[in-house]
Parts: sequence; structure tokens; C-alpha cells
Amino acid sequence: MVGVREMDVLLLGASGRIGHRIADELLARGHRVTGVSRSGEIADGNDSDFVAVAGDATDAGDVAKLATGHDAIASALGPGDDADPDVLTTMVRAVTEGARRAGVARLVWTGGAGGLEVESGTRLIETEDFPEEWKPVASAAIDALDVLREADDLDWTYLAPAALIEPGERTGEYRTAEGELVTDEGGESYITMEDFAVALADELEDPQGIHTYLATGY
Repeated sequence: MVGVREMDVLLLGASGRIGHRIADELLARGHRVTGVSRSGEIADGNDSDFVAVAGDATDAGDVAKLATGHDAIASALGPGDDADPDVLTTMVRAVTEGARRAGVARLVWTGGAGGLEVESGTRLIETEDFPEEWKPVASAAIDALDVLREADDLDWTYLAPAALIEPGERTGEYRTAEGELVTDEGGESYITMEDFAVALADELEDPQGIHTYLATGY
């Protein structure tokens, strides 16, 4: 990695579909990753620069203990299928407070696209085609962003995927926009989990969106 400092990254939500792709991307670039999940059991965590640990992202003290000695925190946290979506605000409060206690200023949070503006000037969550079943999680993600915006003392970035994110090919290509949904020439908003992981790793290595709601897509 020419010109890029190797980092020790605490990755919250490392056992999820997006989380393990972020871990793979960071490890491929030569960074060291501490992957956190509730159980501490993370599949395919066999890289010598990867350590799997158990942790509670709703507990600021636990986050502080785990984050100490790291250069940055990356979050791929989600509420889980059977959890109240509002746990996202609990998590962001715990993670920001834990980061302060650990003296870790850099935080990249995997957020949601629901709060991004579309061409009409309204937010994605307010459009007619936005699925009703997605609204609770999308609303909670917007609330989490509001909490994060209060953390002026941290170098945070709220990194949002496109409207649709799925497993797919790693092309290394993507575009970003501040607070606006990224769409392609056909008006579609899409990114693979692999390329979202690229965008997150790029943002950690070369910050472009400090204190920013940063959208990604093709």
C-alpha cells in the first residue's frame, strides 16, 4: 500500500453480510481488523491480521474497551431481524461515547439511504415507491444520523449505500454524493456490497466526507 498508512480498525457488526465484506476489503489492503459480533464467532476469520471478539455495541463501556488502541472504528451494525429498529440510536450513542472514552476520533458508520434527497427535493423514504415494510428501519437510521450529527468532537462519516444493495461483483468503481441519492443514467440506484466495502475502505484511508451524509452508488 504505497502512501497509505496501515491502520488498526475496530469493525462493529463484522459477522453480517456487509460487515464481512468490509473486513475482507480492509484485510486485502493490509490493515489489521478486530471484528466484533455478539457471539464473537465470525466465519472465515482466518487471516492473521483479523481477530474476532465478542462485544455489545449498545454498551459504551464495552465499545471503549474494545476500541482502545485502534486508529478507527467502522460500523456495519444493523438492528437484526427480530430487534426493535430504534436500537440503532442506542447503538450510535454507545459507539460515539465509547469512541470518546477510547480516544478514537475516526468513525465511519454504515447508514441508510432513506434520508437521502431525490430529484424532487424530497427524501427517498417519502417517495411513493419506497416499500412500507422498510420504513421502520429507514426511519430509525435517519434518527441515528441525527444523533451522530451531535458528535462534533468526532471525525464521523455516515456512509449510505444506494437504494438497493446486494451481494455481487467487486468492480472497484462507484460514485459519491453529499446528501443526495446516487443514481445511474437510467435512474436506478444500486451498488454491490463488495463495492460498498471498497467505498468504506477508501473513506477510512482518504477521508472525503467528515461530518457528512455521504451516499454511494454507480
